[in-house]
Amino acid sequence: MNKFSGQILAIEAYGSVAIIDVAVGAHRFTATLMGAADQLDIWKSGQPVCLLFKETEVALAKNLSGQISLRNRMPSIITALEHGQLLTRVAMQMDGLPLFSVITTRSARNLQLAVGDQVEGLVKSNEMSLLADAQDGAV
Repeated sequence: MNKFSGQILAIEAYGSVAIIDVAVGAHRFTATLMGAADQLDIWKSGQPVCLLFKETEVALAKNLSGQISLRNRMPSIITALEHGQLLTRVAMQMDGLPLFSVITTRSARNLQLAVGDQVEGLVKSNEMSLLADAQDGAV
Protein backbone atom coordinates (compact mmCIF):
# COMPACT_ATOMS: atom_id res chain seq x y z
CA MET A 1 0.00 0.00 0.00
CA ASN A 2 1.30 3.45 -0.94
CA LYS A 3 0.86 6.05 1.78
CA PHE A 4 1.58 9.79 1.57
CA SER A 5 1.06 12.32 4.35
CA GLY A 6 -0.57 15.51 3.20
CA GLN A 7 -3.04 18.28 3.92
CA ILE A 8 -6.48 18.92 2.47
CA LEU A 9 -6.40 21.96 0.17
CA ALA A 10 -9.96 22.06 -1.12
CA ILE A 11 -13.22 20.15 -0.98
CA GLU A 12 -15.98 20.18 -3.58
CA ALA A 13 -19.05 18.23 -2.52
CA TYR A 14 -22.48 17.60 -3.89
CA GLY A 15 -24.84 15.16 -2.21
CA SER A 16 -22.96 11.94 -1.49
CA VAL A 17 -19.88 12.70 -3.62
CA ALA A 18 -16.84 14.74 -2.64
CA ILE A 19 -13.76 15.64 -4.67
CA ILE A 20 -10.92 16.40 -2.27
CA ASP A 21 -7.61 17.95 -3.27
CA VAL A 22 -4.62 17.06 -1.09
CA ALA A 23 -1.17 18.66 -1.04
CA VAL A 24 1.79 16.31 -0.58
CA GLY A 25 4.88 18.48 -0.64
CA ALA A 26 4.82 20.34 -3.95
CA HIS A 27 2.40 17.81 -5.48
CA ARG A 28 -1.39 18.01 -5.60
CA PHE A 29 -3.52 14.88 -5.60
CA THR A 30 -7.25 14.34 -5.95
CA ALA A 31 -9.44 11.78 -4.19
CA THR A 32 -13.07 11.15 -5.11
CA LEU A 33 -15.04 9.92 -2.09
CA MET A 34 -18.57 8.60 -2.02
CA GLY A 35 -20.78 8.06 0.99
CA ALA A 36 -23.59 9.56 2.99
CA ALA A 37 -23.35 13.36 3.19
CA ASP A 38 -22.80 13.22 6.98
CA GLN A 39 -19.84 10.85 6.43
CA LEU A 40 -18.22 13.37 4.10
CA ASP A 41 -18.59 16.17 6.67
CA ILE A 42 -15.58 14.86 8.65
CA TRP A 43 -13.19 16.26 6.02
CA LYS A 44 -12.12 19.90 6.43
CA SER A 45 -9.81 22.18 4.46
CA GLY A 46 -6.39 22.36 6.15
CA GLN A 47 -6.84 18.97 7.83
CA PRO A 48 -3.79 16.67 7.85
CA VAL A 49 -4.54 13.34 6.15
CA CYS A 50 -2.90 10.20 4.84
CA LEU A 51 -3.51 9.48 1.18
CA LEU A 52 -3.64 5.72 0.54
CA PHE A 53 -3.66 3.79 -2.73
CA LYS A 54 -2.83 0.23 -3.73
CA GLU A 55 0.32 -0.69 -5.66
CA THR A 56 -1.89 -2.45 -8.20
CA GLU A 57 -3.74 0.82 -8.93
CA VAL A 58 -0.59 2.64 -10.10
CA ALA A 59 -0.30 2.51 -13.88
CA LEU A 60 3.05 3.53 -15.39
CA ALA A 61 3.86 5.66 -18.41
CA LYS A 62 7.13 6.56 -20.15
CA ASN A 63 7.41 9.66 -22.32
CA LEU A 64 3.80 10.64 -21.63
CA SER A 65 2.76 13.79 -23.46
CA GLY A 66 -0.50 15.55 -24.12
CA GLN A 67 -3.57 15.82 -21.97
CA ILE A 68 -5.04 13.02 -19.90
CA SER A 69 -8.05 12.83 -17.60
CA LEU A 70 -6.07 11.26 -14.75
CA ARG A 71 -5.33 14.02 -12.22
CA ASN A 72 -2.96 11.99 -10.08
CA ARG A 73 0.33 12.04 -11.98
CA MET A 74 3.51 11.16 -10.09
CA PRO A 75 6.77 11.88 -11.90
CA SER A 76 9.25 9.35 -10.51
CA ILE A 77 12.54 7.59 -11.06
CA ILE A 78 12.71 3.79 -10.96
CA THR A 79 14.95 2.56 -8.14
CA ALA A 80 14.32 -1.21 -8.34
CA LEU A 81 12.49 -3.83 -10.39
CA GLU A 82 11.35 -7.25 -9.16
CA HIS A 83 10.32 -9.33 -12.18
CA GLY A 84 8.11 -12.32 -11.51
CA GLN A 85 6.60 -14.79 -13.94
CA LEU A 86 3.41 -12.74 -14.33
CA LEU A 87 3.84 -9.56 -12.30
CA THR A 88 6.60 -7.00 -11.81
CA ARG A 89 6.93 -4.78 -8.74
CA VAL A 90 8.41 -1.39 -9.59
CA ALA A 91 9.97 0.68 -6.79
CA MET A 92 10.29 4.40 -7.48
CA GLN A 93 11.13 7.69 -5.81
CA MET A 94 9.04 10.83 -6.25
CA ASP A 95 10.86 13.78 -4.69
CA GLY A 96 12.26 11.48 -2.00
CA LEU A 97 8.93 9.73 -1.35
CA PRO A 98 8.78 5.99 -1.97
CA LEU A 99 6.22 4.89 -4.54
CA PHE A 100 5.41 1.35 -5.67
CA SER A 101 3.54 -0.13 -8.61
CA VAL A 102 2.66 -3.69 -9.55
CA ILE A 103 2.12 -4.19 -13.28
CA THR A 104 2.23 -7.21 -15.55
CA THR A 105 5.69 -8.43 -16.47
CA ARG A 106 4.53 -8.27 -20.07
CA SER A 107 3.90 -4.52 -19.70
CA ALA A 108 7.20 -3.97 -17.89
CA ARG A 109 9.03 -5.65 -20.79
CA ASN A 110 7.03 -3.73 -23.43
CA LEU A 111 7.95 -0.45 -21.70
CA GLN A 112 11.58 -1.66 -21.45
CA LEU A 113 11.70 -0.47 -17.84
CA ALA A 114 15.11 -0.14 -16.23
CA VAL A 115 16.49 1.26 -13.00
CA GLY A 116 17.08 4.99 -13.45
CA ASP A 117 14.23 5.45 -15.97
CA GLN A 118 11.95 8.44 -15.54
CA VAL A 119 8.31 7.37 -15.49
CA GLU A 120 4.97 8.70 -14.34
CA GLY A 121 2.74 6.85 -11.94
CA LEU A 122 -0.93 7.37 -12.77
CA VAL A 123 -3.86 6.76 -10.41
CA LYS A 124 -7.55 7.53 -10.94
CA SER A 125 -9.02 9.74 -8.22
CA ASN A 126 -11.61 7.12 -7.21
CA GLU A 127 -8.76 4.74 -6.28
CA MET A 128 -7.38 7.19 -3.69
CA SER A 129 -8.52 6.78 -0.09
CA LEU A 130 -8.14 9.23 2.77
CA LEU A 131 -7.40 8.49 6.39
CA ALA A 132 -7.45 11.19 9.07
CA ASP A 133 -3.86 11.75 10.18
CA ALA A 134 -3.10 10.59 13.74
CA GLN A 135 -1.69 14.02 14.61
CA ASP A 136 -5.18 15.40 13.96
CA GLY A 137 -6.44 13.35 16.92
CA ALA A 138 -8.62 11.03 14.83
CA VAL A 139 -7.81 7.71 13.22
